[in-house]
Amino acid sequence: MKNIYDVLSNCILMKNFSENDIEKLLAKIEYTPRKYSKGEVIAIEESDCSKIGIVIDGNVEVQKTFSSGKVITLGILRESDIFGEVIIFSNRNTYPATITASSSTSVMFISKEDILKLCNIFPMFLKNFMSLLSDKILMLNKKLKNISYETIRQKISSYILEEYHQQKNLKIYLNCTRKEMADQLGIPRPSLSRELINMKKDNLIDFNKNLIFIKDIDSLEDLLL
Repeated sequence: MKNIYDVLSNCILMKNFSENDIEKLLAKIEYTPRKYSKGEVIAIEESDCSKIGIVIDGNVEVQKTFSSGKVITLGILRESDIFGEVIIFSNRNTYPATITASSSTSVMFISKEDILKLCNIFPMFLKNFMSLLSDKILMLNKKLKNISYETIRQKISSYILEEYHQQKNLKIYLNCTRKEMADQLGIPRPSLSRELINMKKDNLIDFNKNLIFIKDIDSLEDLLL
């Protein structure tokens, strides 16, 4: 397992914390590290959530299973990413999806009671926790906006423009696979690939592996009007 201090220093909850600060923080709580094998379920949909999880090593997938048996990956969590933080203080604190290890994975769990303790002792931890929740709300609004678009081209254009505004560059690097991108947009992967090719033919974009080059940003923006 990787050095826990190095990983936690990149976790949003520990933003601006020194290694010494993290050491003091960990001394105040009873955290639970646990290892998972590839494919092992970490949390089942509708099960109770009483702790937040921080990925210390490896990757996990957030998956939704439908009654038809179809499984959609809603997101990929990597080293220093967190899950459970939005629902742990909810009146309905059950997992809305299943969380599964997609590789050999280590997760650190912190209980609800210890989170409250840390928020009380460390003002910076409280600030970081509030920032995390605010970012989640903004992300949800982004997803709701994407759902409102009717065509695949609109969904892709919205995604590309969001990345453009974040990266501030016409050359966009995507830190996800085509399948992950398709799952995030709620469209079949073949449909995503076809439309990307069509957008390239229409001289809106160009792409190479995980890079997308915006060639006509005005037309992309016009598609969303």
